[in-house]
Amino acid sequence: MSRTSFAARLASTTRVIRSGRRGLVAAPPAVLLALVLAACATGDPQTTLDPKGPFAAEIYKLFVPVMAAALFVFVVVEALIIVAVIRFRGREGDPLPPQIHGNTRLEILWTIIPALILIVILLFTFRTQAILASPPESPNAITVRVVGHQWWWEFDYPDLGVVTASELHIPVGETVKVELESVDVIHSFWVPHLAGKTDVIPGRVNRMWLRADEPGTYSGQCAEFCGLEHALMRFVVIAEPASTFNAWVQQQRGIPPQPGFGPTPTPPATTQPGQPNQAALIAQGYQLFSNGACITCHTLRGTPAQAKVGPDLTHFGSRKSIAGNTLPNTPENLKRWLRNPQEVKPGNDMPNLNLSDSDVEALAAYLESLK
Repeated sequence: MSRTSFAARLASTTRVIRSGRRGLVAAPPAVLLALVLAACATGDPQTTLDPKGPFAAEIYKLFVPVMAAALFVFVVVEALIIVAVIRFRGREGDPLPPQIHGNTRLEILWTIIPALILIVILLFTFRTQAILASPPESPNAITVRVVGHQWWWEFDYPDLGVVTASELHIPVGETVKVELESVDVIHSFWVPHLAGKTDVIPGRVNRMWLRADEPGTYSGQCAEFCGLEHALMRFVVIAEPASTFNAWVQQQRGIPPQPGFGPTPTPPATTQPGQPNQAALIAQGYQLFSNGACITCHTLRGTPAQAKVGPDLTHFGSRKSIAGNTLPNTPENLKRWLRNPQEVKPGNDMPNLNLSDSDVEALAAYLESLK
């Protein structure tokens, strides 16, 4: 290799190394900037920084001063560290620094200041806890009994005669008193836009309240690890005007028409060529439901099905999601669930019943008819 070629390659390698060093130096600020920008993202369905009700607003009021105090302490401490590192760094030829036992005044000062900060935070916290412990007075307050299951949520309105699953309907602007129970392990009820986390403990009834100030659909989540499908133990709170909520309650109180227990659902005006008659398919699905394993786990008011293991299916067809808010409630997703629920949500209590395709079609048609 000629000297000229070797020198060119050495220069190229040097440039690559220098470029790599510059990249390493620039990487931490770039990563930090990316994290900061990610923290500023909007539209998060489970953010606590966008309260939509007074419960969540009180938590936010506590969060802001605590975060401000933490940020102030962080900036001051890091600034002092940087100043000390630069100003008092060791230089070549410096003698050994003097050995200092301590500074009593300084140690007392940096003990008292954090203690005072913590006392102020504690007082703010006690104030917030006192507010959240007592729901505001409301003449139209409703009570909802929330029961945690592995891995779905049951919502029982004892004063209204309504039981549903995965979707909590509430009227806008009204206080909702929530009674929390669990039938298996410890869960945690959390609707970030509306309230903080409250544990759901077997053998105990915990209480909280929430209120939505504006209509909307707010995501909820179990916030306590409770098993394999903990991440899919989701629900939604649907806040709607009082008139809409009252109409929903009336609809939920009714009993959908059942083949053999009332007028059979009216079939579609037209039937696609090669497709079975919809009314016949629904009737077949009802027979499969009432004579099979479904009746041993589910309630369907107006029929002999009165079991309490799985969700109440009385108005299943009117719900927006299935499988503990895991999938949208569409015929395709329902058929997928019926074919093999363990594939969709491993470990759940519904076994694979090894249904035939025709049985899946019939059951799906029947369940979707329950409006």
